[in-house]
Amino acid sequence: MDAVRKAAILLLSLDKPLSAEVLSQLPREQVEKIMLEIAKVDDVTRDQQQSVLEEFDGHFKELVPIERGGINFANELLEQSLGKDNAGQILESVRQSMNSVPFGFLQKAGADNLLTFISEEHPQTIALIMSHLPAPLAAEMLSGLESSKQLDVIRRVANMEQTNPDVIADVERSLQLRMSSTFSQSMEKRGGVPMVAQILNVTDRMTNKGILESLEQEDAELADEIRRLMFVFDDLLKLDDKAIRSLLKEVENNQWAIALKGASDEIRQKIFGNLSQRAAETLKEEMEFLGPIKLSDVEGVQQQIVDIVRRLEDSGEIIVAGGGEQMIA
Repeated sequence: MDAVRKAAILLLSLDKPLSAEVLSQLPREQVEKIMLEIAKVDDVTRDQQQSVLEEFDGHFKELVPIERGGINFANELLEQSLGKDNAGQILESVRQSMNSVPFGFLQKAGADNLLTFISEEHPQTIALIMSHLPAPLAAEMLSGLESSKQLDVIRRVANMEQTNPDVIADVERSLQLRMSSTFSQSMEKRGGVPMVAQILNVTDRMTNKGILESLEQEDAELADEIRRLMFVFDDLLKLDDKAIRSLLKEVENNQWAIALKGASDEIRQKIFGNLSQRAAETLKEEMEFLGPIKLSDVEGVQQQIVDIVRRLEDSGEIIVAGGGEQMIA
């Protein structure tokens, strides 16, 4: 297995935002090779993934040798500075702090991964897990639950009092065992063009544009296939007027004013044409009032609008079909 394929398998083992962050740190030439390999990936066996992860772990340990640190080193420092008796008290407090974060291993997993394991659990178990997670992650998990279960879980979180540590430990052990067992099989069918499209969708505009242009030179059909699975701000032109009007209800006027500053005339006309004459004139005036805006700010707001399109698609209000065909549910 060559290095490029190993890199592709490693990136596919990570959550998409983290994969995109890693790619942003690599030279363009390496990114192009890795993305081309990811697009070609079909099946990855459990053994192949395990081999890549173990090799990465070995290299990581070699590259970051830590000769100091750990609880014993902390104890030595405390004894030298505060004496043995005081050191013992402080060290015990440190140990308790280190061990007082139940379900800490879940904080590195994405909400989608967590939902796979807990969505069928009893609401009380879900509430217990959510109450030990950071608020943003817990919120993502909550939004992914069935609506019939969301209220029940929230009530249980609100009414939750102290929980027996043994119960927490049992739930934690069970979940960790299930996740580790399933994760080792999760790469048997991953990769391919859809994964490339998902990764590129969360990279910055300049990066994904450059990658697609380079891929087009090597394999025009592959580049076209990836583009068909992506939705970017310029694809607003592909939406019909009903879809645009649905989108207009969800996007604030000030967002449109910023986003359209960097848009083509065709997109501007598409938006203005679905507004009343008065609303269109108000939006044009707001755009003029803004003056010059940083390109990064414009692209940031455009990405927010793309995210809203995807949310509307997920809710069934807008169906963004392959090849640019759209329907309104």
